Amino acid sequence: MCRRERDSERVSNMRIVLFQFGLFLLMPCSIQVEGKRDPVLYCGACRALADELLHEISKVNPKKTVEVGSFRISPDGTQERNKIPLVKSEAYITEVLENICDRMNDYNLHVDPETKEKSYKRFAPRDDETMASLDFDNFQFNPDASSALKYACESVAEEYEEDIVSLLTQEPGRLDDKLCIEKSGFCEISPHLEL
Repeated sequence: MCRRERDSERVSNMRIVLFQFGLFLLMPCSIQVEGKRDPVLYCGACRALADELLHEISKVNPKKTVEVGSFRISPDGTQERNKIPLVKSEAYITEVLENICDRMNDYNLHVDPETKEKSYKRFAPRDDETMASLDFDNFQFNPDASSALKYACESVAEEYEEDIVSLLTQEPGRLDDKLCIEKSGFCEISPHLEL
């Protein structure tokens, strides 16, 4: 009996060791590693996001306001409320930001014929505008590109939502540079652009 119990205990211990070893081998598979982001894709997504946000904001009447304020009630029973422009309200910006990446289907990879620099550019006009003629030969149309751009846009919007709201509630001018170069580092200052 004693030998049988020892053999059983050894087998049991061996199973535990093998189970732990198996878990050890599987551990690296369960750790989520973020791969290197494609700089052209993420810079393009960031700039397209900024462009679409500014376009959406430009459509709103600048005189339209919304009341914002504290939920605190002062000793006299009043609640402090202020009127601010609608486009500078956090609620409005957050609402616009929710579906802005759906517009990435109107962008595609563009290769500058002179510099060979790659960037994402809008190729489709918006409902309320006309576009200058484009040379579509410089675009690389790929059905998967818009879904990759949309995913990158959603990643930028989620990761930098607070920065986007903060930038737009302060001063929206040059949102693309402030967000895409200064805050996120997705884009570099292009040597081909004059400042």
